[in-house]
Amino acid sequence: MKLLKDILYKAGLLEVAGSTNVAVTSITFDSRKVQKDSLFVAIRGVQSDGHHYMEEVAEKGAVVIVCEEFPEARNEKVVYVKVKDTHTALGVIASNYYDNPSSSLKLVGVTGTNGKTTTVTLLYQLFRSLGYKVGLLSTVRNLINNEELPATHTTPDAISLNSLLAKMVESGCTYCFMEVSSHAIAQHRISGVQFVGGVFTNITHDHLDYHKTFEEYLRAKKSFFDQLDSSSFALVNKDDPNGSIMLQNCKSEKKYYSMRSMADFKCKVLENQFSGLLLNIDGTEMWSKLIGTFNAYNLLTVYGTAILLKQEKMTVLTTLSSLNPVEGRFEYFRTENGITGIVDYAHTPDALQNVLKTIKDIRTGNEKVITVVGCGGDRDGAKRPIMARIACENSDKVILTSDNPRSEDPEFIIEQMRSGVEALHFKKLLSIADRKEAIRTACSLAQPGDIILLAGKGHEKYQEIKGTKHPFDDMKVLKENLKQITQ
Repeated sequence: MKLLKDILYKAGLLEVAGSTNVAVTSITFDSRKVQKDSLFVAIRGVQSDGHHYMEEVAEKGAVVIVCEEFPEARNEKVVYVKVKDTHTALGVIASNYYDNPSSSLKLVGVTGTNGKTTTVTLLYQLFRSLGYKVGLLSTVRNLINNEELPATHTTPDAISLNSLLAKMVESGCTYCFMEVSSHAIAQHRISGVQFVGGVFTNITHDHLDYHKTFEEYLRAKKSFFDQLDSSSFALVNKDDPNGSIMLQNCKSEKKYYSMRSMADFKCKVLENQFSGLLLNIDGTEMWSKLIGTFNAYNLLTVYGTAILLKQEKMTVLTTLSSLNPVEGRFEYFRTENGITGIVDYAHTPDALQNVLKTIKDIRTGNEKVITVVGCGGDRDGAKRPIMARIACENSDKVILTSDNPRSEDPEFIIEQMRSGVEALHFKKLLSIADRKEAIRTACSLAQPGDIILLAGKGHEKYQEIKGTKHPFDDMKVLKENLKQITQ
């Protein structure tokens, strides 16, 4: 229970109708979750507008309604609070309600198109190995030390986020590493949250179904760094052409990492093979179980972040070399007859290009690369032909299939993908909408020594079709089918 006056601090008040001495027992922006003495924030969303439910939540017992416009008819039992932007106010109110938990943590946010999950997960593993109590907020899972909590979004909504951060503080965590999505930034889910550091991995074509233009997507990422204060650090990838843009108007300590030019943190790949990477990081060689140049970037990012968090160089490098790959991120195995199966979350053109380039760098040239790839429904359609083209240009055989078609027709998605394939590659192309059948076909085509890549779903254990999530595990299906053909 909190007094209203204590949770409105810095919420951008324009007008208050009623007393701010009322007690609030819960906060929500979902009208279905309103209880007696709740504070309800009316959010204008994509699907609905919380302002339409103000009368309903008042009747259900809401004691406070935060809105951008007062209703024509007000309930005399309710305190109405007018703010300029309820999305921003929700984040600030949630932070105040949970006693500003981010201020009690060393919270680092990682944003970018690719590499976020691997970076935050490796940071979590590293700092746990160094003996700290640590929280993790990622696409794959949320963790408070060893306790796992379900992850439904890359970045939780403002109330869930602050609730999780508060639980981390209660559990004695000193660090938290979290993915910061462009959606979360644009929707002000991180308003009121204090970061000790912000990290930028890269930015490529993605989420244009939501942001509409690349410039808008770029602005969303940049605004995260604009919000950092002078006591924090900003670590960006110098090799990304948009890296320096992130630091324009940024007030924090600015640092760069690079594999191509002079920077605060440097890395060079000495060896790249299926057994791992041999790297030179800031003049010291280290071995990692991770594979590929993109993972060299991830490891360099983690190293730079750890150094900026005042950790000792040799201890960090030694510990990094013992860490395991992240589930669904270039996760691979090899059968007895030498077929290599790889599962990767690559669902953007750049990520798919990186994975296939890594395979190309490692392969001997005598084996075939068989790629199974799809694109999600109800998402940015412009990347579909690009991904199919990349797959065909870098594979010996390509099977276009379903990812998570959601409400769209899988055949229509596949046709959009096919439109990006040049005629000279048609002979290597198959289209099989059923993902399980596509994987089975890939396995039947593979010969000893060949490489099968399943791209797009990675760690996901479901396939979403027509509003229903069906159990589906790429790695499980791949192993089952390869086992059958090798027996």
